[in-house]
Amino acid sequence: MDVPTPPLYVDRPQDVAVAARALAGGAVVAVAFANVYALVARPDPATVRRVNLAKGRAVDQVGSITTAIGRIPGMFDWSRISPRLPVGRVRALMDALYGAGPFGFRGPAADRLPDHLTQVDSGLRTAQVIAPGLTCPSNTFFERALAETGTDHLYITSANRSRHHTGAADEPAHWKAGALAADFAHLRDLVVLAHPDEAVARAAYPGYLTTSVTLLSFHAPVGELEEPPVLTVDRHGSLHVDDVRRAAVPLGLQVRLGHTAGQRLRARGYAGALV
Repeated sequence: MDVPTPPLYVDRPQDVAVAARALAGGAVVAVAFANVYALVARPDPATVRRVNLAKGRAVDQVGSITTAIGRIPGMFDWSRISPRLPVGRVRALMDALYGAGPFGFRGPAADRLPDHLTQVDSGLRTAQVIAPGLTCPSNTFFERALAETGTDHLYITSANRSRHHTGAADEPAHWKAGALAADFAHLRDLVVLAHPDEAVARAAYPGYLTTSVTLLSFHAPVGELEEPPVLTVDRHGSLHVDDVRRAAVPLGLQVRLGHTAGQRLRARGYAGALV
């Protein structure tokens, strides 16, 4: 397929249209995503496998999903959460955290979501929904890409190579488009839909590290003695857990770090870059 010639920018409607059409045609789009970048593509199994291979991951690794901000609640089956966890409070927390910036929620998956984008945990099929927050211009791109593909969700993954492939101790997400493109030079159909000004994008989220998003799960059973109900941080990423707690407590919810979230993700460093 023909790949658009850079630069394309996320704040230009004509560039958004070009990138969305490219995605629908099978390209992988590295899109400006809050204060970093993310890789977004069609949600079909072949594309997910191809991106996994390009990142150096296991070919069958389960993918995350993204969608337009208003469609996020529809990615979950709310009838399958614990009866001790009020749906209204979780939805309000979701609105608060996505309203502030980039974040991720994991919960019972809607039945229509495919197996390669879901994972069984605590006896439930779960989906992991990653979004850049209400104010990010990438939401316009997601809306256009959904219309072009005829779906209500897209595949999303962090913009980095797997540490299992590179041998590095850690491979944080990219927040500079040029370095990202160089890292994925082997992905011939990569389209970069860039921030118009990366420094401005970072400054717009002063409370967030330039890392993959913090991920909060709400699908696990709530114990009888857990009052208020507890949600679990599965990944401690860009938003600090204390900020998540500050949003949760007024809603009568508590937040704890899960066993996979003991160490917060670190931001990528670039030689000579001004952060």
